[in-house]
Amino acid sequence: PEDVAQPGSKHNQHMNRIFRIIIGPGLAIFFIWLALKDINTRELIESIHQTEISYIVIAIFVFFAGYSCRIERWRLMLINENTKLNWKECAGPLMASVAANNVLPFRAGDIFRAIKFNKQLRISAATSITTLFVERLLDLLMVVLFLGIALAYFGMDSSRLIGIGGSALLSGGAIILFLLIFPSIFKPFAHWLSKVISKAFPKFGQKLDAEFTKIFTALEHTSKGSTMIKLICWSFAAWLSEGLVFWFIALSIPTISYDLAAWLALPVGTLATIIPSTPGYVGTFDYFTSQAMIALGNREESSIAFAFIVHAVLWLPPTVVGGLYF
Repeated sequence: PEDVAQPGSKHNQHMNRIFRIIIGPGLAIFFIWLALKDINTRELIESIHQTEISYIVIAIFVFFAGYSCRIERWRLMLINENTKLNWKECAGPLMASVAANNVLPFRAGDIFRAIKFNKQLRISAATSITTLFVERLLDLLMVVLFLGIALAYFGMDSSRLIGIGGSALLSGGAIILFLLIFPSIFKPFAHWLSKVISKAFPKFGQKLDAEFTKIFTALEHTSKGSTMIKLICWSFAAWLSEGLVFWFIALSIPTISYDLAAWLALPVGTLATIIPSTPGYVGTFDYFTSQAMIALGNREESSIAFAFIVHAVLWLPPTVVGGLYF
């Protein structure tokens, strides 16, 4: 039976890999087609050519200011294990992981950050992985917050734009905040699980329990009142900077009639990156970012030009900087 099962299992894994490799580029091509199918190409190119470079330069500086906030946020999460860790030591690994995510599939940059830089940062893998999880929750909380503010300001119905109602959006934000503040609620279950596993696999169970202890130590550090307030403030500053990047790029395109729509494009385009796509979220980000601009009265060609330029600013600088460090 083992001999029969193994080839089938390997075949299924192989097919899953092929499926994941195909579906990403397939969806990217579909959304690019969807974005461009009714576009006047000449007007699109003209909108890009009319871009004022000075605003793009400002946007790039603001972009790096936002990433400075992200680096400090990560440092605050790590200092419980390494109190001597400074901002500069954290900067390179974080930018390298962003660069890897931009060019490699399956968020390989997160894997690099979780395992490659622990020795030089003098932290454990468990702590590194835990901070990635907390980062994702904080970022998701900020995206929900910015989306809620934008929808309220523009008087829009979230269900029409993203398929979920305002109450669901509010509930999602509350759940994320609860997980960030009270992670210890899962501690009894984690230790129960390690005990159950220890009965069958004693050594593995003991190792698992030790890792759970490290994880919850890290989570207890980040969930402390003063630490969590700082993490939320740095997260807000990072996302405010990214919103300014969107806004400055909207200002750079003379054919954009309503530049404040950029503040709606920020959370909508970011949420679209959840959809499977290529590294760098080609297609999915561009389509939904442009749709947010169009929803508030901007022309299609100008909105697509905006999405492409924003994508280039968000993708190219960290890829170059992180790639050089790596």
